Amino acid sequence: MKFANRMNEVKASAIRSVGKIIAQKKDVISFAAGLPDPSLFPFDEIYGVTDKILKENPAQALQYGPTQGHGPLIDKIVELLQERDNVSARPENIIVTTGSQQGISFCAMMMIDPGDVIITENPSYLGAINAFRPYQCSFVGVDVDENGMIMEELEKALKENPKAKMIYVIPNFQNPTGKTWSEERCRKLVELANKYNVMVIEDDPYGQLRFKGEKVPTLKSMDTKGKVISLGSFSKVLCPGLRVAWICADKEIIEKVELLKQGVDLQSNQLAQMQVCEFLESYDFEGHIEKIRAAYGRKCNLMIETMKREFPEEAKYVEPEGGMFVWVELPEHIDANELFNKAIEKNVAFVPGESFYPNSDCKSSFRLNFTTTPEDRIEEGVKILAGVIKDCLNDC
Repeated sequence: MKFANRMNEVKASAIRSVGKIIAQKKDVISFAAGLPDPSLFPFDEIYGVTDKILKENPAQALQYGPTQGHGPLIDKIVELLQERDNVSARPENIIVTTGSQQGISFCAMMMIDPGDVIITENPSYLGAINAFRPYQCSFVGVDVDENGMIMEELEKALKENPKAKMIYVIPNFQNPTGKTWSEERCRKLVELANKYNVMVIEDDPYGQLRFKGEKVPTLKSMDTKGKVISLGSFSKVLCPGLRVAWICADKEIIEKVELLKQGVDLQSNQLAQMQVCEFLESYDFEGHIEKIRAAYGRKCNLMIETMKREFPEEAKYVEPEGGMFVWVELPEHIDANELFNKAIEKNVAFVPGESFYPNSDCKSSFRLNFTTTPEDRIEEGVKILAGVIKDCLNDC
């Protein structure tokens, strides 16, 4: 069978691969999944809004809908963006997508030609890297420090790569590192995007999950020339199974995305859009998110405090102010893939960091998730993992 050449670029998700290994074992303490805590899903409320929709408006809920999305939901998103992020959008600037992952894919379909260069944080979200790869682009990873992407290195990359087509970033509680950009870095990025005429993809699925520190303005709120395409989602703050997200961008871009979506899935799930819209109308959305923040803050603090007590000093890690992840860096001679193999033997799992680097050029780091593991097992799992790390350091 002859497949398109682009299929040679497609790689399996490392997270999904780890999940398959975990599924083969019993009683694993998993820090691998990037999933929200299901105990925080608003089950009763979703049942209530679904019952109301199917009683009052079943035909619309179960019928095809507009490709751009359910009009009342788009209006709600416009309100959220204005109140929450100080982004002055209109309905024509929004399109509903089937998860933010679809938004990333549409950006790739719309923007990337073979041979183009995509600039990302180094490391970056592997789901985005895998979405870009089939379009036969190359990657330039720009290192990050505690304040985000290093702007001097970004400008150097832009100067050296005239075929740079877009910059993909996660400024809030980045996946995988958990780092948040400073406002100064955010403003400089927008300035450089304008200067070098390159688009920015701002992926912001975690922005509402801040449990300490001061909020940083979004890139889209700083966008004066339409260079920022912003991706938002209800997956991390409501229910990921609904797969309801959105793109916010200039009208011309939204029109192009709408054309692509007509050929991909016609529309996002109509019932799911109406469920989200009715939830926003009927319940305290901000109060619901506050419960998530409080729970994640407790779990993150427990993980970090246990790491401080148990991890060897050679293990360096980020203390996030929100989001879902803790990033760990080990000495360069330690291979996190081998560390994973030893950890899983003791029923503890994480995601090795190699696949988060666009050019797979670092093997000594790994990502921990704290949201889905019960608090008593977080402490147990971190202690076991600390022992495995110490053994590896001693063996090397």
